[in-house]
Amino acid sequence: MPAEGDPVMATFSVLLVTAAPPGQPGDAGGAFVKIDSREALLRSAELFVNRENVRQIQLCFLPEMLEQGKRKFGGHLSFSGVKIISGGPAWIDQFAAAAANVPSDCTHVLVHDAARPAVSYLDIEAVMSEAEKHPAVWMTAPVPTRLAEVDASGKAVAFAPAERFLQVLTPQAFARQRFLEIARSRQEPPASSVRLLKGSPLNVRVGSSADASLVRAMIGLLPKPKVKGPASPFEEAQW
Repeated sequence: MPAEGDPVMATFSVLLVTAAPPGQPGDAGGAFVKIDSREALLRSAELFVNRENVRQIQLCFLPEMLEQGKRKFGGHLSFSGVKIISGGPAWIDQFAAAAANVPSDCTHVLVHDAARPAVSYLDIEAVMSEAEKHPAVWMTAPVPTRLAEVDASGKAVAFAPAERFLQVLTPQAFARQRFLEIARSRQEPPASSVRLLKGSPLNVRVGSSADASLVRAMIGLLPKPKVKGPASPFEEAQW
């Protein structure tokens, strides 16, 4: 048994969330937008299939979208071992829905926004590696410009330099017990307890069909891992 504080070889349960993250414009519809004929949620699932350290993938639909999701995506998802569940309406409610299903042999839970298919494999590997040393690890990206704080009427009340802020992205990795505590309390962890990693700014969220072209371009710019044969069961099924 490793001593307390020693790095642990992490094994992951992956949770793909379709509810919008806290404070994020847009809704669950972004996960259903097609990017070159494949919905964002399928592309997001592809990021995690065929990984030796991933023991489970859950995709959580809002309750009102569950039957539609099963009809439309059930075949593709079951082929790659993705379990369909439902929960909502909030992001944290989908954590709670997934918590009871996390296998006992998973040391960590990795949460990813299903509307973010443009993620570098290098960023995923970095989050997974860092999760072995910290109970909560979130991917971030720089804020590109100076920010203005406004009141309810849109009037500027303060300005802040970009270097003081980071965009909060996914994937986010949690030690198993930390994830279960968050799911039970339905409260985010304190900011001071989260390890932040700077990742690629190509990781943009699909908010609506208007974003499809941008996300497609971002995916095209991502570094490509070396693979043998089809990159995922989704691609294999097309042949």
